[in-house]
Amino acid sequence: MSIRAVPDTVGRMSASSLNVVGQIVGYVRVSAADQNPARQLAAIGDVHRLFSEAASGKNTDRPKLAEMIAYVRAGDTVRVKSPDRLARSTRDLLDIVSRLQDKEVQVEFVDNPALNTNTPQGEFMLTILAAVAQLERATIRERQAEGIALAKQRGIYDRGPKLSADQIAEARTRSGEGVPKARIARDLHVSRQTLYTALAGQGRYRRSSRS
Repeated sequence: MSIRAVPDTVGRMSASSLNVVGQIVGYVRVSAADQNPARQLAAIGDVHRLFSEAASGKNTDRPKLAEMIAYVRAGDTVRVKSPDRLARSTRDLLDIVSRLQDKEVQVEFVDNPALNTNTPQGEFMLTILAAVAQLERATIRERQAEGIALAKQRGIYDRGPKLSADQIAEARTRSGEGVPKARIARDLHVSRQTLYTALAGQGRYRRSSRS
């Protein structure tokens, strides 16, 4: 037996009482509060628990997404209408799926079953996406290096700080609140090493960190 879109204020139900292995956990995201999630709700159908929010998918810093990831247990399945409801970027999508798989939780995409993690085809497709994302990052780094080399030749390369004083202050606040530094660096579009250097007030950030 399953139940229809249970609000996320309800406590976790016993999987054994429903005679199933694990729970079906739904996740719905709209970009703005005035958008209607009806189509997503109809697509995911009957679930044991529903997490729904109005938030941008530009990053993974979303309250209900965090609650959903914390809630699920081994054997559960997260059901989403489409990959872009979880994340807009391939990198963030793979990160979320990886975190769920680390908890032995499967992910089901109603509109894109070829990406479902409980099938060999889905695992293969996600591996391909990961390889493409890695290639994209490597290509970007290569182009950046070429651009820097060319700028140095022309004498116009400026190694200014990548993070402003306000961004560093925000990063310190979020870090103090327990947000992982890897996530903070990703949201600021810098490497973790750049973030560590900025927070420590070293190198080019020696002056910025004191402003």
